[in-house]
Amino acid sequence: MTKRVLVTGACGFVGSHVVQYFLTNTDWDIVSLDRLDFSGNLNRLNETVSEFPKAEQKRVKVVYHDLKAEITDLTSNFIGHVDVILHLAAASHVDRSITHPMEFVLDNTVGTVNLLNYARKIPNLERIINFSTDEIFGPAPIGVSYKERDRYNSTNAYSASKAAANEFCVAFRNCYKLPVYITQTMNIFGLRQHPEKFIPMTIRKVRDDEMNIIHSDPSKTFSGSRHYIHASDVADALWFLLNMTDEQKQFVELPDYGGATCPKFNIVGKEYSNLEMAQMIASVQNKELKYEFVDNHSKRPGHDTRYSLDGSYMKSLGWEPKVSTEERIKEVTEWSLAHPEWINITDE
Repeated sequence: MTKRVLVTGACGFVGSHVVQYFLTNTDWDIVSLDRLDFSGNLNRLNETVSEFPKAEQKRVKVVYHDLKAEITDLTSNFIGHVDVILHLAAASHVDRSITHPMEFVLDNTVGTVNLLNYARKIPNLERIINFSTDEIFGPAPIGVSYKERDRYNSTNAYSASKAAANEFCVAFRNCYKLPVYITQTMNIFGLRQHPEKFIPMTIRKVRDDEMNIIHSDPSKTFSGSRHYIHASDVADALWFLLNMTDEQKQFVELPDYGGATCPKFNIVGKEYSNLEMAQMIASVQNKELKYEFVDNHSKRPGHDTRYSLDGSYMKSLGWEPKVSTEERIKEVTEWSLAHPEWINITDE
């Protein structure tokens, strides 16, 4: 019998790449659960799915629901039985979390608890993966990369709401034996990303010969840095976690750190300074980068100069990105220039 996966936030940027990956690499049926807001765009999912033959498109079903509310029996009927849940739905714009923190508590924490409560009722659920962020660990000094179980140190409402969601996942695994995994990743890029995000914004500004703002340290002598990873590689990592061998599962399920049993996995790409990334994008366009450093953290607390995750655990299990970041950036830049509707911003 064909398996069914529920992808929350499938109309969002990462979610649409996960749908594309499952359509390409599996015969699974896919249920998209989305509320279609600032991040979720039905055009994004439609474009992604329309690239496949009609028979494949029928494998995707869209159900509308806002996870701030419980999943009712009626909504559950529309979803139908699922074998796996990938929880990608989230509010993720840090700037807005600083000005409207309660929105992020409702979207990311309450929304996750409502999904976990729904998952408890699913018979024979194989796995639920909660998709989290590097920002729960806070800023990383040079030379430090946080491992899966390091302490949390949230610096804004977004990261705090995701940290709280993680802890509810741990609680539901401990209390209800829900088969939860947690993944933590950082700075994802790819096709059809929201135009206000760093990479599509940089592609547009370089194209239009505009000044690029590069976040820096307080002295304005070096830029902040992040680990960058393509959304397709993230989807591949999720698929890897769903298909681990019995030996791998036994290894990750072993209790550690005082008996903590909820497995966590860092999905990590290569680290670049934000300046290096912008210069790479300019190079693809054969242009000189126009930029200025801005000490954004001092200007607005909650923006940190450097985040960093340690990806050695996933590598030890047998997974790492298959395509270089440089190749991915070239692909995304050229595609975005050919599809300006995804990077242009109007004044309306």
